[in-house]
Amino acid sequence: MISFLFIVNRAFSSASSTVMAQAATGPRPLVLCGPSGSGKSTLLKRLFAEFPDTFGFSVSHTTRRPREGEEHGVHYYFVDRDVMEQAIANDEFIETAEFTGNMYGTSKEAVREIQNQGRVCILDIEQKGVEQIKKTDLNPILIFNNPPTIDELERRLRKRNTETEETLAKRLNAAQVEIEYGLTPGNFHKIIHNVDIDVAYEEFRDFVVEELKKQEAMGVRFN
Repeated sequence: MISFLFIVNRAFSSASSTVMAQAATGPRPLVLCGPSGSGKSTLLKRLFAEFPDTFGFSVSHTTRRPREGEEHGVHYYFVDRDVMEQAIANDEFIETAEFTGNMYGTSKEAVREIQNQGRVCILDIEQKGVEQIKKTDLNPILIFNNPPTIDELERRLRKRNTETEETLAKRLNAAQVEIEYGLTPGNFHKIIHNVDIDVAYEEFRDFVVEELKKQEAMGVRFN
């Protein structure tokens, strides 16, 4: 018969291994998910401003054309479809998705580079990306940013003047699916109801800071 002490020691050994592995690989990535126009960019902008040396933003790849003001390597890595498809075939990506005819993805190199600097890697990804990253060994912190209403989301997207009626309809339909997924218990560690941006940011920041304190207690070092 397996003794109780053996079971306890085994569980402790497993937990210790997890702690050591996390400390060795660097801070856990922070995933922020939510429909386009839900206020994610504002939350992240404030977080970076308040903690300029703690976080690093993972720059995603995309096959879409740059919008006015967007820079290669800053907002996205803008690449041709055949280049991205080859990289995916080479298993260079953590997650990929296709939306409105364009491919998007987060490379393994982009995340590891930030972790190696002792920074928390921020990933702004869609639902399918979240599902994919859950299957990796990155152990991400998952946060969903919920918009006030679909009507408000539509108003914000129209204000950007970057969407056609066709792409707007696709984004709103995708938002409905993403919100349903985001509000399903167990899919995220934290849900932010972004009605008032100041209240939402305070809740977002406090949750993130508490998570980082837990990692520090585990021996994870930050920049």
